[in-house]
Amino acid sequence: MSISRNQKPIDTGLGARPEADEILDGIDLSGKTVLVTGGYSGIGLETVRALVKAGAHVHVPARRKAQARDMLDGIIAPEQIGDMDLGDLPSVEKFAADFLSQHDKLDILIGNAAVMACPMAHTAQGFESQIGINHFGHFTLIKGLMPALKNAGQADGARVVLLSSIGHRIAGIDFDDMHFKNRPYDKWQSYGQSKTAKALQAVELDARGAGDNIRSFSVHPGGIFTPLQRHLQNEEMVALGWTNEDGSPSEMAAAGFKSPTQGAGTTLFAATSPKLNGMGGLYLNDCNIAEAVPADSNDMNGVRPWAADQELAAKLWDETEKQIAAL
Repeated sequence: MSISRNQKPIDTGLGARPEADEILDGIDLSGKTVLVTGGYSGIGLETVRALVKAGAHVHVPARRKAQARDMLDGIIAPEQIGDMDLGDLPSVEKFAADFLSQHDKLDILIGNAAVMACPMAHTAQGFESQIGINHFGHFTLIKGLMPALKNAGQADGARVVLLSSIGHRIAGIDFDDMHFKNRPYDKWQSYGQSKTAKALQAVELDARGAGDNIRSFSVHPGGIFTPLQRHLQNEEMVALGWTNEDGSPSEMAAAGFKSPTQGAGTTLFAATSPKLNGMGGLYLNDCNIAEAVPADSNDMNGVRPWAADQELAAKLWDETEKQIAAL
């Protein structure tokens, strides 16, 4: 497998759980245009809050626009919240076209929105919903916004940050049956595949965009209690070791999980840190570049080979374009 030689930790000066203010200390985002999917809930909301505090002009596309306006009230203006459903590609294409009609550059794009371990469902175009929303939706959004990213790249550089997860270790990409048409649906296999897809998307996007000074990263934000767990019953979270029988955080979760503000940290580091200048196509965790670990590693950090391989990334990009073109 072909994995970037830069896929190894560096000296960041940060610990595993810095708060946003520490990460953004000395970073001025005034004049920067930023877009954050899923920016009105959980770590996405904290990401937006921190970016705005640093001076950025942040846009948030939303499937539930009224809820987004309520959650973002006093943080960004209502006109910075747009209509978009990652599970409906024409909706994504329309949002991108509308954005381009009003903005000539996009300095930072953060693909934060996701679904996790949900029952079998399909997007409007018939894709299995987890890979359809987590991967195909963001793929379409990025391609639609590429002119604005290129303009920013030609100025001071652009960055794309895609939220993967340590869940990528559950599964690689099943190129023969990505949408569970011929195999039993498993919500965790589906989730793992979709998070591997996000990591590979960043690898290939960086390969294609580096020449235009568009650098891309994927991140594992860490274990965090957010609305992402909405499809899980408490019995399942007890079995996973995340909660106690009464629904309170387990001893393991209390010791190992991050707060939502800390959970936004690796995203903010990937989006803004000058220590990553000249690099891209990398998977990050704990505000650092992750270690490349073997396929059979039991490490709860690190990136597995199938989520960092450059050849698999190119194959997934081509297959994604093929499936979208066939709609």
